[in-house]
Amino acid sequence: MEPAAAEEAAPVPGEPEVAEAVARDAREFGVYARTGGWTFALKVARSVRPGGQPAGETPKISAKRFAELAGCSAERIMRYYKAWDKAADDGLVPHFEILVPGQDIELPDSDVWLSYYTARSSASSERGTAIAAAAEAEGIRPTKALEVAENPTALRAAILADPATARTARAALFDRLKEDPVLQTELARDVARTDALKKAVATENRAADRIGYVRQIAENGQVKTPAGQTIDAPAELRAQAERHLSLIDELDDGEQAGQWAAEAYDTVKELVVQAVEADPELRREERRTKFYGSLQRATKVFEELTLDDTDDLDDLYDDDMLQRLEQLRTAIGTCIAALRGAAPEQP
Repeated sequence: MEPAAAEEAAPVPGEPEVAEAVARDAREFGVYARTGGWTFALKVARSVRPGGQPAGETPKISAKRFAELAGCSAERIMRYYKAWDKAADDGLVPHFEILVPGQDIELPDSDVWLSYYTARSSASSERGTAIAAAAEAEGIRPTKALEVAENPTALRAAILADPATARTARAALFDRLKEDPVLQTELARDVARTDALKKAVATENRAADRIGYVRQIAENGQVKTPAGQTIDAPAELRAQAERHLSLIDELDDGEQAGQWAAEAYDTVKELVVQAVEADPELRREERRTKFYGSLQRATKVFEELTLDDTDDLDDLYDDDMLQRLEQLRTAIGTCIAALRGAAPEQP
């Protein structure tokens, strides 16, 4: 680290004299606090010869040799080298050729350093470039995002330990899902294989369906009856739907809507039943629609009971089965007779 150029601080009365080693550490700490990585970048810039400059023309050495002396990788030395080169092109610091070994200059503030220095080699890869671009779009330093990307275990620990981090991760994950079909499939598969998640999804789907039912009434003024008719919602019913919907829409993101959705749905459904019962014509149409729907379902089910292989009836025969079919035939006959009796007389 660079010693500070400023004079030593005057001794404080009553304080013991500071040892030179302690004072030197304090001065060096102050230099680094003000300049950050520029301190180390200067050592590289004034000691490593620029590319293309022959070794005999300068006392500077190659980045590889400098790294050997420093006990670190040449790749790390070159990251400082490239950061200084970018800053020199912007006129923030002198170019390599101007500097000589041991030369001190006034260095930029430490805050500027991070905009030039790439702390990780992954930043130059396609993946690193994408992460850096996304970080800049979010208004944060690329180095922070790259650090997180290179430490998935640390990210996992933060998500597991901190609800706020987990919520942020969830929001980011769903933003990514919009453009990543493979991730969509993988997540859907994980949900389908996890009983707790399947149950939670079913609960949320039920709540969403109920809210959708109430919203249809409030916004479109129409409602489906229990039998499946679509009718215009009475004014009282629509007002109740709007009131419950406004309460649901005011819930915070973290609040569960299930209970509110159930209450709104039950209230609206009861009002629908009351509206049907209060209108004789609507009540008759409701009964007719319900009966016809049941008839269609029964017909479809019975049509599936085929006896394709008449030679194998011995294997199918069962006393209870025959008795049930005879009861069904009697019930159908009674129903047909009742409907014929209710038919209007033909002129």
